Amino acid sequence: MAEDFDVIVVGAGPAGSMAALAAARGGWSVCLIERGPFPGSKNMYGGVVYPRILDQVIDRWWEDVPVQRFITRRQTMVMESDRALTVDYRTAAWGAPPYNGLTTYRSDFDRWLATKATEAGATLVCSTTVTGLLLEHDRVVGVRTDRPEGELRAKVVIACDGVNSFLAKEAGLYANFSADHLTLGVKEVLRFDPATIEERFGVTGREGCDIEILGATPGVLGGGFCYTNYDTVAIGIIAKLPSLAAAKVRPEDLIANLKAHPAIEPLVRGGELVEYNAHMIPEGGLKAMPQVVTDGMVVCGDAAHLTLAAGIWLEGVNFAMGSGLAAGEAAAEAISAGDWTAAGLGVYRTKINSTFVLKDHEKLQHIPELVLSERVQFAYPALICDLVEELFTVRNPTPKPGGIKVLLDKARANDVKLRHLAIDGLKALRSFR
Repeated sequence: MAEDFDVIVVGAGPAGSMAALAAARGGWSVCLIERGPFPGSKNMYGGVVYPRILDQVIDRWWEDVPVQRFITRRQTMVMESDRALTVDYRTAAWGAPPYNGLTTYRSDFDRWLATKATEAGATLVCSTTVTGLLLEHDRVVGVRTDRPEGELRAKVVIACDGVNSFLAKEAGLYANFSADHLTLGVKEVLRFDPATIEERFGVTGREGCDIEILGATPGVLGGGFCYTNYDTVAIGIIAKLPSLAAAKVRPEDLIANLKAHPAIEPLVRGGELVEYNAHMIPEGGLKAMPQVVTDGMVVCGDAAHLTLAAGIWLEGVNFAMGSGLAAGEAAAEAISAGDWTAAGLGVYRTKINSTFVLKDHEKLQHIPELVLSERVQFAYPALICDLVEELFTVRNPTPKPGGIKVLLDKARANDVKLRHLAIDGLKALRSFR
């Protein structure tokens, strides 16, 4: 291991592999370090991969990507007690190239993407833990590992070591790290015959369904999800850490409650539990982001808290790949220019500023706080369900009530003030404009 590289990438997740791929294609020597026995071996995932970044770097990626199902049906569900309102959208267009989203096992997807990096020339080193940074005059010049004589030097280190990035912390880049910016994602994977999944979720072949749920965690700030793989269904919850601790509720109990809900139980009834796991998710948005550039190092993916949690969107892998691509390109450009100081690597910040990676976070920076507020989490689901139930209940011979009157009555019944509705609605309109 006593070897020098131009670029060292720590962590072979989507951000790290994309960074290694970009830097290697730039013509530089790259070492991609993964602490697991293979890329993806230590990862869990509870959502959908949105692949537009892949379009830019891997021609016809869909021909060999390890896909479970292509998402052709997307539901947003608001649930309360034993009731639920669902907005259900489906389109055949998402089931054809270039595809809008796909479900995949991270153990397969990460290994596939790392292979693309090694094919471009990167050196993959697994079963190796990076234990710290090599510093000279406060400049990052490499990393230390747990291998004998395991110091590696490089012009640029790209930190993709996850949500609790100890490399970013060691470099002093986390000015406002807080558990309040983190959520815990917990999921169960249930096995079914593929035909059962297709019948219950209304899909065929490799089509899949993704359900995002508000109100899935009673008494805890968070949300839920349910999505289809080929022969399994993943169901789980996302809970804000301080709220989960204060409620003194176990995550598995929240999942059990979700599985028993009348809107979900018919979908997951009788499934064989094959996996249970948990993962920390950075959901603080722009406010929680660390500094992403310092002398000799850039930070991307979950380590840079680049996960978009904005109610109707919960995206992470595409932001990881987008930031990783920008980091690899920035490292290559900085080395070519002979300047890998913070100033020379500043092109990384420029790149993510000019793309969806930061533009979406800036545009939606107030939404995570709104979505995880007590009103949206606890008051609004009941209000929405009450409102819809009243409007859809036929009470002949009593005349149908006016919509405004129903809204006022149900808001009063749920102790929701109209000024709060107006404030939250205006905040949402300004963010989603």
